[in-house]
Amino acid sequence: MATSSFAYQVFATVVDKHTFIAAAETLNITPSAVSHSISQLETQLGFPLFIRSRTGVTLTADGNTVYPIIQDILNSEQRLAQEAANINGLTHGTIRIGAFSSVLLNWLPSIIREFRQQYPDINITVYQGNFNDIAERVRLGTLDMGFSALPLDESIVIHPLIKDEVYCLTPTDFVPKNGHVMTSADVADKTFILQHSDYDRDTKLTLDRYNVTPNSLNYSIDDASIISMVEAGLGFGVLPDLALKRISGNINIYPFDEPHYRTLCLAVNKSLAQAPTTTRLTRIIRENLSREYGDKLLWQ
Repeated sequence: MATSSFAYQVFATVVDKHTFIAAAETLNITPSAVSHSISQLETQLGFPLFIRSRTGVTLTADGNTVYPIIQDILNSEQRLAQEAANINGLTHGTIRIGAFSSVLLNWLPSIIREFRQQYPDINITVYQGNFNDIAERVRLGTLDMGFSALPLDESIVIHPLIKDEVYCLTPTDFVPKNGHVMTSADVADKTFILQHSDYDRDTKLTLDRYNVTPNSLNYSIDDASIISMVEAGLGFGVLPDLALKRISGNINIYPFDEPHYRTLCLAVNKSLAQAPTTTRLTRIIRENLSREYGDKLLWQ
């Protein structure tokens, strides 16, 4: 069965954009051309790929099964093009990287600036998401690489980066009983304000240690809004060190009596890990973080 790579690109774009119209705009073709390409691909494969509705399309179970395979084909073609350009002495292409908010604020500006200085013809696109979202997109290949936190699926290449300590945020009128660290007695019956996406990883482990129940949780939008709500006396917050570097407020910040950490990492799609643009960017990421963290960087 011979199928053009463009048909695969149309399919992947529809999955990403959720409608034929949005996919057509992205690919600069007509919606009817998108529909025709998908219909041809469905005929060649022998089963429907999408469930169509007035609001858009969703993958069928069979479509969901072949999606990562088709994405692997597209990624392999991208790597081939990069290798050919590399052999011919050219440096161009696009690299897709995912990051969560504190990495976007603290790490990516200097990393991207240095990368563009060295490789001005390589385009970088940045996707913002949470740990799980980024890791899944890297696994599927819709991102070349992304920053996340351990543990992760072993089907992707993982470079551990730093152990990022988790702290407790309190209103300024609160002081721990011992004056400097938070204990179980300090957090008893307190309300905590979190991002909803955080309550399945390191934040949950920290709060579980202090017997904080889901009934004691309120949720906020982002790190800055957590600080604003703590500042207003609406509860306590839990944020890691990296998230606190570029945002501030009229609050107190205390460590826990039993230190807790999240281990940040760089996740790389396996089929793209050796692509020239990927290896160039991973090298610059490692060099940047090595300058900042020295021997505290886990990726030695």
